[in-house]
Amino acid sequence: MQKTNVISIVIITRNEGAELEATVRNLLATASQARLEMIVVDDGSTDESTGFLESFPDIRVIRSNGIGVARARNLGATHASGDVIVFSDAHVRAPENWHVPMIEAFELEDVGACAPGIYSTLEPKRRGYGLYFTGADLRSNWHRKDSDEPAEVAILPGCFLGMRREVFQETGGYDPGMRQLGGNDNELSFRLWTLGYRLLVVPKVEVGHLFRTSIPYEATWSAAVHNRLRMAMVHFGPQRIERVVDALRRYDRFPAGIAMMAGEDHTERRTIIERRRRFDDDWYFDIFDLTC
Repeated sequence: MQKTNVISIVIITRNEGAELEATVRNLLATASQARLEMIVVDDGSTDESTGFLESFPDIRVIRSNGIGVARARNLGATHASGDVIVFSDAHVRAPENWHVPMIEAFELEDVGACAPGIYSTLEPKRRGYGLYFTGADLRSNWHRKDSDEPAEVAILPGCFLGMRREVFQETGGYDPGMRQLGGNDNELSFRLWTLGYRLLVVPKVEVGHLFRTSIPYEATWSAAVHNRLRMAMVHFGPQRIERVVDALRRYDRFPAGIAMMAGEDHTERRTIIERRRRFDDDWYFDIFDLTC
């Protein structure tokens, strides 16, 4: 990869209160030696938390009306001009010069995306370094730290994820059919791997993330079930789809999740992706030794 001229930070926010300002100031201060552009997508805030950005004329603010995480990230990325796009939640804390090891990860041409280690700002001992699927219900769990060297992982955490802009343009970024929260990063990571890109976690960088028990905007478990079903229907073979559906039946919101699938484009999207991908779901679960 050629020397990066600009890093585009895309922050998605909705009713984040003081967290948004703290995040913006933190990311600007800790990457002061980098050439940055920052794009804040305010996806329907009602708390006036983006008002402080009027004093940051270089930060571009884009407003949307509750379109959800996937579409809001995609919207922000379409306005990015950097060689690398960093998708960030609005409640993170990054260390000094966080950008250097992450950009170094892209020196390997087949690396499409990378992410740092993540810790809880409320419980700093809780740390994870990439994720993996734990079973047919498509829940995920965190890896422990093995070393300081970049390592391949099945799933990158989306709370602070770097992607080559050319990869975003070639793949379309996040699946716009995903609803609200839950599963966006799992689907993106799976799709990038099967399209032929490698994903790396960069343990030398550890970013704090506010893991909340409640969120300041509407999100439903029905949408989370829907997103797992959509991922299976778009990407998996018949037997794995059956296992996923059987595993998700135990959830009370399963009927609502199924209903949300009606009239969607998952069949058309499946056809398009099958034509482009290099590997299938069996390959993915085999190389990471995962059960699903």
